[in-house]
Amino acid sequence: MSPTLQMLPKPAHIGIVACSAEGASLCYRTICAEAPALLGPHAHPEISLHGHSLAAYVDLLDGGDLAGVGKLMLDSVHRLAASGADLVICPDNTIHEALPLVVDQSPLPWLHIAEVVADEAVGRGFRRIGVLGTRWLVDSDVYPGQFRPAGLEAVLPAPADRDEVHRVIMDELVPGRIGGDAALRVQHVIERLAADGCDAVVLGCTELPLIIDDNNSALPTLDSTRLLARAALRRATRDEVERGLR
Repeated sequence: MSPTLQMLPKPAHIGIVACSAEGASLCYRTICAEAPALLGPHAHPEISLHGHSLAAYVDLLDGGDLAGVGKLMLDSVHRLAASGADLVICPDNTIHEALPLVVDQSPLPWLHIAEVVADEAVGRGFRRIGVLGTRWLVDSDVYPGQFRPAGLEAVLPAPADRDEVHRVIMDELVPGRIGGDAALRVQHVIERLAADGCDAVVLGCTELPLIIDDNNSALPTLDSTRLLARAALRRATRDEVERGLR
């Protein structure tokens, strides 16, 4: 390791509030895989993960109980804080709808996944962006609420397309049983968003990158999972470097 890298302070400890296994795993792997470029061979920040049963989240979402979702998230944050985490992320777009109920009570600072995506979209010059995700996410204000202040338009799929993407996510991607035509069905939805004038599409479910990327999408993709992981990595590295320079 170079002398410069040896002098860098220890990165901040990243906490992950997990919801679905596939999304949380991809986020964790991304942090670990991309950290060596900043920190040196084999190096990555300390990472802790806590997740309640996905079934508990699904029951609360089906019942429209955002307060209950927020309580689960906050419980995870307290457990992560007790483990020594310095900041927290959640690689699950859907439950960000409950984040406003959590942040004021949270013992740790959060990175908002849709805000990270909005920053990337602005940086790449996109303006009219299709949003893919679960039915709960697409029916929420998670992305419109973060896009509007950035001057971005969130375009939602037609109701039938929302239902189709939701089925692919919940019945195939989340349990890891991906059908042979899953990517094709999502590709058709993206094609219709392109026809509606979108210039990019948010993969607003953390499992969608398992089947969709720039190579098979009719629109440039904004991979929310990896964008959040990279933002957390930058924050963990930046915060510790800034503290070390004081």
